[in-house]
Amino acid sequence: MDLQLASKSVLVTGSTAGIGYATARLFAREGAAVTINGRTPERVATAVAALRTEVRGATIAGLAADLGTAAGCESVVASLRDVDILINNAGVFAPRAFEDISDEEWASFFETNVMSGVRLSRHYLAGMRTRNWGRIIFVSSESALQIPVEMIHYGTTKTAQLAVSRGLAEHVRGTGITVNSVLPGPTASEGVTTFVKDLANHNKVSVAEMERQFFATARPSSLLGRFETPDEIAAMIVYLASPLASGTTGAAVRVDGGVLRSIA
Repeated sequence: MDLQLASKSVLVTGSTAGIGYATARLFAREGAAVTINGRTPERVATAVAALRTEVRGATIAGLAADLGTAAGCESVVASLRDVDILINNAGVFAPRAFEDISDEEWASFFETNVMSGVRLSRHYLAGMRTRNWGRIIFVSSESALQIPVEMIHYGTTKTAQLAVSRGLAEHVRGTGITVNSVLPGPTASEGVTTFVKDLANHNKVSVAEMERQFFATARPSSLLGRFETPDEIAAMIVYLASPLASGTTGAAVRVDGGVLRSIA
């Protein structure tokens, strides 16, 4: 299927690994001009080189910036003035008991997970309005609707993303711009894979057994009963960003492996 993305420019934040990298790679395979982002020049350079190897002839650029700060967002928009498609994927997570989450950590999570998308969307919206076409997608989580007790601060920021996404979709109603959020389920991203390996080592079990225990106890409602792959999430993101998805806006689209039991 041709997703009609060959003439589009895309910024995927937090895209040196995991869901972001898989999304950037799929955009590149569809012929879009892709800019990837990460916190350090080294990780960005490595990811750019890898993408150029995987997708020969693709137009790939990289921008190193910490989007958890206003200055980092400003540096990105100063270098990349306009895009057709913005994928707000940058985010952080960390298991922490509620009593141990400091004000500073709450603020840091909100800056990275919520304000990075707010700041970039605010900037790139102007060009989208001029062209009367654009796509903004927030990569949220099933944790937005099913707050994890071990990461209440993370879940809260993911819920906030849904509110921003829906509100922004209302703001651009009647235009050629769509705004949506995507809700992945537990995914074998770089951070999650490391977390599971550490848990397996701590509990002296195999990684496969640790995954089985995780879904038996922490996410028993999962219909897949396994971690999703970044590619499975990327497929939905790239479709929603395409002209073919023009009828979908203001939506929170689940790619959660059936973790969420509600049907509405």
